[in-house]
Amino acid sequence: MVSTESQAPAWSPLRIAAYRNLWLALLAANIGTWMQTVGAQWLLVTQTEADTLVAAVQTASMLPILLFALPAGVLADAFDRRHLLISVQTFLAVVGIVMTVLTATGRMGPALLLTLTFALGTGQALTLPSWAAVIPQLVPRDQIRSASALGAISVNVARAIGPAVAGVLVAETDVSLVFGLNAATFVIFTVTLIRWKPRDSKPTESPERFTAALRAGGRYVRYSPTLRRMLGRIVLFILPGSALWALLPVVAEERLGTGAHGYGLLLASLGIGAITGGIGLPVLRARISASKLLGAAGLVFGGVLLYVATLRDLSTAAIVLAPAGAAWVIVLANLNAEIQLFLPNWVRARGLAVYQVVFAGGQALGALAWGAMAELVGIQMTFLVAAGIMILDAVALALWPLPDLREVDRQPAVIWPEVSLGVRPEPQAGPVLVTATYTIAPEREQEFMEAMRLVRGTRMRTGATRWGLFRVGEEPHRFVEVFQLATWDEHLRQHGTRFTSADQESERRAKGMSEEEPRAWHLLPADTRRIDPGAGEPTRGRTADTIDPMGAGDPDAGDPDVGSETVTRPA
Repeated sequence: MVSTESQAPAWSPLRIAAYRNLWLALLAANIGTWMQTVGAQWLLVTQTEADTLVAAVQTASMLPILLFALPAGVLADAFDRRHLLISVQTFLAVVGIVMTVLTATGRMGPALLLTLTFALGTGQALTLPSWAAVIPQLVPRDQIRSASALGAISVNVARAIGPAVAGVLVAETDVSLVFGLNAATFVIFTVTLIRWKPRDSKPTESPERFTAALRAGGRYVRYSPTLRRMLGRIVLFILPGSALWALLPVVAEERLGTGAHGYGLLLASLGIGAITGGIGLPVLRARISASKLLGAAGLVFGGVLLYVATLRDLSTAAIVLAPAGAAWVIVLANLNAEIQLFLPNWVRARGLAVYQVVFAGGQALGALAWGAMAELVGIQMTFLVAAGIMILDAVALALWPLPDLREVDRQPAVIWPEVSLGVRPEPQAGPVLVTATYTIAPEREQEFMEAMRLVRGTRMRTGATRWGLFRVGEEPHRFVEVFQLATWDEHLRQHGTRFTSADQESERRAKGMSEEEPRAWHLLPADTRRIDPGAGEPTRGRTADTIDPMGAGDPDAGDPDVGSETVTRPA
């Protein structure tokens, strides 16, 4: 049975005023960004080594996301996302104004243009995780896939409108006007953010320390095989797909002999196809599995790349590129929505930041590589190689499919009962060891160890740095689970917000095999201060986690957390 959230119409989130206003403002900003990209690339088309320089514009735009998106995700999980967005959009507006003035006065050389483009990319890197993480504040959970499709529609409406408008302005006026309009769109977005008054924009917990939060986000990705598989699919699609976006201006100029108008027409065709794909995505996703949908879209995109390798006619090209736009948005919007639904709230911005790093890094590095290849072997051979990689990737989905997350229980979970401590540890006291003892009948030992592999995944994703499962030598029917955390604060965060219903099911299965109720212990640094009798209530916490069998183990040892959002409350 298909979940109802996969059937929500693409337009349904626009009925919500706050989302609609911000979506329209973001649409304006996306249009401005595409106008700026076209203007920057067109300034470089007549330069020597134009192939490399034009491709470097995309690299300069995307590389900051590769460098700064994960730290931006940490900030977005820790601080008020609305205030962060307002500050970043103000910065982007200032950079846009500087670009406008320098271009209008004839002082914009290639190096300076790429530097300022990098600055705009830095602002985008700081924007993306915060914006993606506030979407669940704006729309109900069952509309998140539709909101993701609308995000893709926004990008691709911008891709259809922005390049066309920029092409006209470049041909009839000057690139400085394009840059000025881009700056104005950031001002519009800033004003809309200021007018938005969210009810719950502040985190429910005190902010984590920056380095600890950064490590926690990295651990979650490392020990979530399902998430890593989705990220891998993005890489395998983006790397060959980036050839089209990076080299299309060169195709328009050198192979078709068109000017800015022709390039704008080609991008508009891609954008129109992408809009169609975004509108149809919820319907397709309700009827077709993710793997089949991604495989079909990859074959379509690969076929278009083959055609572009022999491209000679502008009008035919404009028609053929539309399916590539649809395939592009079907793949990326679908994976974006799945990742957003998969990630627990406590790590959502960091997880989405990793997604942005993978997306932008693949596009930036891919664009640079395809530009260099085009210089060496020519445009035609470059597109043939990209098409071959894309088609092989689509075929490989049959061997490496994505899990179907539509039926997965995503409800919040309560895992551990409260526990009273006789000591009062400081939040940063550590390291902390947690142990749990299980009594297992001989005939169930193998089954128990397999179950503990899944339990281990929950521990490592939610804060543990090491874990192990041990047999007691004197009593071979007893097993002791041990895991280590960097600080007591990290363990309290495990208790408070980090578990899902899937985690709960994994733990229930393992504990159900124990003949006696498992007993947990918290081992703290020896100098932790005792609580004196009558000095007040003891520190309240929760019972211990469990670890994966046999040492720190392989990150692929199990992933019960397949798409749930967690708000763990005291028992």
